[in-house]
Amino acid sequence: MRFDIHIHSEFSSCSNASINDLINAAPGLGLDGICITDHDSIEAGNHISEGVQSNGLVVIIGMEYTTDCGDFLIFGPVKIIPAGLSAPELLNFVSEAEGIAIAAHPARKERPVDESLYANGLCSYIEVLNGRNSNEENIASQSLIQLYNLKGAGGSDAHSIEELGKIITEFDANITCSEDLIKAFKSGNFSAQ
Repeated sequence: MRFDIHIHSEFSSCSNASINDLINAAPGLGLDGICITDHDSIEAGNHISEGVQSNGLVVIIGMEYTTDCGDFLIFGPVKIIPAGLSAPELLNFVSEAEGIAIAAHPARKERPVDESLYANGLCSYIEVLNGRNSNEENIASQSLIQLYNLKGAGGSDAHSIEELGKIITEFDANITCSEDLIKAFKSGNFSAQ
C-alpha cells in the first residue's frame, strides 16, 4: 500500500490543505492512504474518523511532535501524549505505549534531530526522504540509516494539495487503521519512494 505519512492539514497554521481536499485528491495521485500529522495537534481527529473512507482511502491521524532535539511523527498514543516532553521522554512514552516515533526531516539544516537519540537506541525510524528537504538534506538523512542501522520512511511533508504524495512510504501489508500501520512499520517491510 502506498501512504503519504507526513501531511499537514488546515489544523496546522502553516498549511492551507483542508481534510476534505486531501481525501478527495489522494486516490487520484495513486495513494492508498494518508497520515495527517499536524504540528502538536490531533484536531483533525475531531473532524474525521480514522480508517477507510467512503472513497476507499485510508486516513490515519498522527501528530508531528516538536521537541528541543527535533521533531517526530507519532503514531499510536497521540490522544494521550502530554505536552512539553523532552525528546527522550517522548520517545520512551511512545515506546511504552507501543506506538511508533519517526524522526521527521532528521538532517534538515534548521532544527535537525539530535543524533544521540539514535546512538542511544531511543529512535530507530527516520524520515529518510522528505518532500520539503533539499537534495543534500535527504542525502544526509540516508547516511544516518547506514551509520546507526535505522529504518527509513518517506513523506511529502505536504502543506498544500500540490505537495501531496510527492514522497511516499510503500508497505507490503494491508493497512486500515493506526494499529495496522504500527505493525507494518515494526515488521520492517516498507520503503521510502
